[in-house]
This record gives sequence, C-alpha cells and structure tokens, in this order.
Amino acid sequence: MPTLDPRVDAYIAKAAPFAQSILIHLRTLVHQACPEVEETMKWSFPHFMYKGMLCSMAAFNAHCALNFWKAELLMGDAAQRDAMGQFGRITALADLPPAAQLQAYLLQAMQLNDAGVAPVRSRTPRPATVTVPDDLQAALAQQAGAQQHFAAFSPSKQRDYIEWLEDAKTEATRTRRREQAVAWIAEGKARNWKYEK
Repeated sequence: MPTLDPRVDAYIAKAAPFAQSILIHLRTLVHQACPEVEETMKWSFPHFMYKGMLCSMAAFNAHCALNFWKAELLMGDAAQRDAMGQFGRITALADLPPAAQLQAYLLQAMQLNDAGVAPVRSRTPRPATVTVPDDLQAALAQQAGAQQHFAAFSPSKQRDYIEWLEDAKTEATRTRRREQAVAWIAEGKARNWKYEK
C-alpha cells in the first residue's frame, strides 16, 4: 500500500476539478511504477522522491504540468520545457502520453537515481561584467557612498538591481525603483537584503 502525504491530498483537493483527475492519475502511475516512492511538497507543489528527485506535478488555473527531474537524460531533445514540464500544458488526460510510456519514463528515472546520475543542467553563463544603465549610474554618482558600495557588489547583486530597474513598465515606476535602489545601495544593502540572513 502506498504511503501518501496528506499535504499532497490537500493540494489535489484544492485544485480545479479538471486538474484533480489528472493529478490523481499521475500520482497513481508514480506509485505503481515505484512502490518505494516518497511524496513531499517542495516549492508549494507535489514532488516524488526515490533516492533523490524523481518527478513533480503541479496544477494551475487552466492546466497541469508533469516534470521529470532528469528529463534531458530520459527524453533527449524531445524534453519540452513548456509550462514548467516536459509534456506541455496538460488540460485533460488525453494530453498525456499513454500510461505505459509514462511508467517507462518513471522506471528509467529510477534507474538513473539508482546509479547516482546527476541531472543535466544547461545554463548559459552570464557575463562577468555588468552594463549599468546611464540613469542608474548618474543617480549613484549623486548619492554619497552609493557608487563605492555598488562597485563592491558581486556582478549578480549588481544585476539584481539593474534587472529590477529595467523590468519597470512605466517611467514613474522606474524612477521610484531607482530612488529606492540608490537609497539601499548607499547603505550597502543588496536588492533582496530583507531576505538575507
């Protein structure tokens, strides 16, 4: 008999009616393929663990997603990265591959975990240098100590501020963010200083 996590039960119960049948189906397939699987919640959605991450499922307003932790090793180039999972936006059971195919993926994923194979992570390296927008550069120059603190930040901390500024939808928002950023930078604070320990 499978060990079910009550938090996963609650997650499924709160999902939209169309999603509940999909999530129940996926959960059943995982437990059939891997009786030793452990359920848990990570990042607020259900994950299935077997000697490490095996797969996860999630429900959204209009679709569900199924994600294999080592999808590139299981499916190669066929592993989609659409809607957070490898099978695109799942709105009905018919959007999933046949149960036998999903169970084959699960068995392969288990074998990879048994062998201790790490997932493939293809990340594009970010450049070490950061281009500071002119308006931010001018604002930093006007605030005592801000430019020195900003220069001392790592490129990733500098990018946090720059991306926050550039994501502003209006000039008023950009101005407000720039003023807040310069005030924090002058105090030596990183963009997400509230969450740092």
